[in-house]
Amino acid sequence: MKKTDQEYKQILTDIEYRVTREAATERPFTGKFWDHWDKGRYSCVCCGTPLFLSETKFDAGCGWPSYNAPENESTIKEIKDTSHGMIRTEVRCANCDAHLGHVFDDGPMPTGLRYCINSASLSFEPSSNAQLNQKD
Repeated sequence: MKKTDQEYKQILTDIEYRVTREAATERPFTGKFWDHWDKGRYSCVCCGTPLFLSETKFDAGCGWPSYNAPENESTIKEIKDTSHGMIRTEVRCANCDAHLGHVFDDGPMPTGLRYCINSASLSFEPSSNAQLNQKD
């Protein structure tokens, strides 16, 4: 069941609401997950849908959390975005339509993709054996 804008405003912080419901972008190097390396799962902050695993996270140097693949392709949808004089591919939660970020084709192998995702659109659940990953 989808929530109303008023319901989202009650459960999300201001930045979470602006990013997920209004497609805003948080400033680089400011989000809680851009330099976060614990093992676990990143989910949609609006509906809890699992989106990305820590094993696919990498340091893209861009200031936003970056992943080379979603946990399950069916949990995201991609939309052509022509805003701001650019042509990009927007990434949204397939369950609740929350804006997550964008995907680019300049990521590492094996996918060659970089899912550049706003921290404000994510929640994190550590693995049961939570340990810090080492950045390569």
